[in-house]
Amino acid sequence: MTDQAPESVDPEDRKILTLARSARARNSVPEGAAVRDETGRTYVAGTVALESLRLSALQTAVAMAVASGAESLEAAAVVSEAAELPAGDLAAVRDLGGAGTPVLLAGPDGTLRSTLDAG
Repeated sequence: MTDQAPESVDPEDRKILTLARSARARNSVPEGAAVRDETGRTYVAGTVALESLRLSALQTAVAMAVASGAESLEAAAVVSEAAELPAGDLAAVRDLGGAGTPVLLAGPDGTLRSTLDAG
């Protein structure tokens, strides 16, 4: 899937894209991310850049899901200027969601650039 307008994306996936975009803008961070767990709960995060701790937005959202008791993920979304996601981000999603979990990557305007498989 490439360069899709937000309105052509599944409504549940559009929701996590919107949440990720909002987190990025609200916190003035390079990336925003959101994940949806097996019960439909969502976890939203931005990039963490402390002197002693660095986490991507997606790693932070996955950590929040784990800390809240999520057992698996249905989908993940990242809003970023980056054209690709680091392997560590996909690994974090794979660890909780499994190899087939879709990861939506969108630009800052919310346009879906690609859907990646966490595997």
